[in-house]
Amino acid sequence: MENARPEQRPQQQSMQTSPEKTGWRRIDARQMVKIVVYGLLLINFGHYIINDITIAAHTAHSGWTLVDWTTAFATTLDEAAWFLLLFLLELETYLLDDAAFTRGRVMVMHGLRLLCYLVIGHTVFAYAEYLLDLNSATEYAGAALCDFVEQGISFARNLDYRTLDPTNCLSLAQGDVLYQFSQGQAITDAAGMQVEWELAWIDLFEVVVWLLIMAMIEIMVRLQEKRITHGRRLGVARSVKAVLYLLLWSAAAYWAYRGHWLFAWDEALWILGFIAIDGNLSEWREEIDEDTAAGAASDASAA
Repeated sequence: MENARPEQRPQQQSMQTSPEKTGWRRIDARQMVKIVVYGLLLINFGHYIINDITIAAHTAHSGWTLVDWTTAFATTLDEAAWFLLLFLLELETYLLDDAAFTRGRVMVMHGLRLLCYLVIGHTVFAYAEYLLDLNSATEYAGAALCDFVEQGISFARNLDYRTLDPTNCLSLAQGDVLYQFSQGQAITDAAGMQVEWELAWIDLFEVVVWLLIMAMIEIMVRLQEKRITHGRRLGVARSVKAVLYLLLWSAAAYWAYRGHWLFAWDEALWILGFIAIDGNLSEWREEIDEDTAAGAASDASAA
């Protein structure tokens, strides 16, 4: 299908005589807004890298395997994959015209897209594995947090990790029930464990919802490549995507509720970034409809 792309989107073929529609598309004010959003996302990406490094400093140990390391940096890898997918969508839905989609470039783009999905698949695995780790946490009833100081582990609550020492062990935990997890490298109390469960589920929830959104976008792109701009399938994809965005806004609200304003901000930026892709798709549909109308008028004049 990809090799026949120029024939599937003749609306841009008919515009190739215009300098603004040839090669890289013109960057207007709306595109500048997208660039700002993407730039802010890149800044947030740096914070996620630092966050993964900080947590790994508390949970890593000498027995970690490559899978353990990639799991620890699952968020960093996941963000990188989504950035690449976002860039590929920009190329496909706005920046490049059909003449730029040679067989070789299409193969490279699809190879990169497959790599991104593999990385995101690893993220799903990592988040699911963390849920299993929490499920197998060791419970200590009636234990004192100071009993664990000599083990060199960290107390965790709401993504805040603190290495235990004789001083802070007296004040960090609440209640007399403790849970040890992350391969024995972290410990928390009952309230902290509840938060760990919530955070683990929201992470998995988010990545699954984003994959569903990406599936809806892929459907819309493939339909529009066939010059389908209206109909039940396109309408269903758009409606489902709108519901999924609402679910992500609820996830952003949860991050804010837990005091993770950076995560809430990042969620909002990603939603806006993909809404910008929706804007590209909408503009593309308008081009298809205009080209179809122009072709019909030309045929009528010729008749």
